[in-house]
Amino acid sequence: MWAVHPVLVKPVDQVVSLGVLPGFLKGMVKRPFDHDEYSLFTTLLQIVGLLSFPAAGLQIVFAQQSAAAVTPEQERQLRRTVHTVLGGALGIWLVGIAVLFVFRHQILGQLHITHPASFWLTMLSGLLILCVSVLYGVLQGRQNFKWLGWMAIFNGLGRCLAVVLIVRLLGSRVGGAMAGVCLGVVAVLLVCVWQAGSVWRRERDPVAWRAWLGRVLPLIVGLGAYTFILSWDMIVVRSLFPGDQTGLYGAAGIIGRALVYFTIPMAGVMFPKIVHSAARSERTDVLGQALGATALLGVAAAVFCTAFPGLPLQLVYDKSYMVIKPLVPWFAWCMLPLTLANVLINNLLARERFRAVLWLVVVAAAYGLTLLALAPHYVELEYLTAFKRVVQILGAFSLLLLVVSAWFTWKKD
Repeated sequence: MWAVHPVLVKPVDQVVSLGVLPGFLKGMVKRPFDHDEYSLFTTLLQIVGLLSFPAAGLQIVFAQQSAAAVTPEQERQLRRTVHTVLGGALGIWLVGIAVLFVFRHQILGQLHITHPASFWLTMLSGLLILCVSVLYGVLQGRQNFKWLGWMAIFNGLGRCLAVVLIVRLLGSRVGGAMAGVCLGVVAVLLVCVWQAGSVWRRERDPVAWRAWLGRVLPLIVGLGAYTFILSWDMIVVRSLFPGDQTGLYGAAGIIGRALVYFTIPMAGVMFPKIVHSAARSERTDVLGQALGATALLGVAAAVFCTAFPGLPLQLVYDKSYMVIKPLVPWFAWCMLPLTLANVLINNLLARERFRAVLWLVVVAAAYGLTLLALAPHYVELEYLTAFKRVVQILGAFSLLLLVVSAWFTWKKD
């Protein structure tokens, strides 16, 4: 059973870079992007999210292992684990980069990327976020909350400011924006390396890798299924539809995804409490509280987006984006099941009910294949109608993910 660890401090790249940053950028730099460039920027951020999907699972496991490292032997094992995982992540990333380089023309052409630097910066950002998640977990397990708090603030605001400064002062567009995202992660990584200095020194002991992987892989895969459903639609839309139209889709998508990003902390707070109660065989109503609060906030946000669909767009976009406001309510309601499924998935993983993971992956894979099969047929439709059907597919599989996670949550073993 999992050892008790502190409250999950989730890296804010999910909240800021993937949610707030695109709208923040539009407001601060006075429309530096046209619709096509904005579409590419939001697509690249979703790719960052997919690349860094193991981050949450790695952070949780390293927080647990770091908190439990109370003997010199356990400290040495922690150091070996950190070094091996970081080295392994770099090795896998290099292999992936080599494969992407071979197929770079097809990939860049499919995503309509004219400046390859933005794509390679996206790939680098994914690796750096994984490295940050490992060291975040070490600092969290050691209860270094002072620097975790400062890094969370700097990670979000610093990244936004870096993007704005590069785009405004240097005149660079999507490539500059992704460079700002990458620089923000680098700055946080350097602070993590400094604060977790003890893991770089002294001796290291062997680790029972089978047991370690048995804990981390279900977390990575289970949370990865949810992340895939959250991000895949933007990538498919970008590859199929004209850039000026996909920029509008990206804007509506940011409003809908914000519903998910800002309820993520509830699941993060719930996770260690569930672990604690499971370890002590205690009953707790924290799941009901987290699920109820998430449902209340989600329904309220969806009702607001239905009653005032243009208002969220007006806050961060110019008038040219108002044509997409009919899609905002659809996004809000179709994202709602995903927010609730996230709470239930975190509960299942915290209780080590890993039999659900396979079915979560099946739902995610079915969603990916369904969207790839049906979306090309929507290209000939009027773009609002086409986008509505894409979002409806997203909503249907989000609801299915919720049903599956609910089944495994409440079914009797």
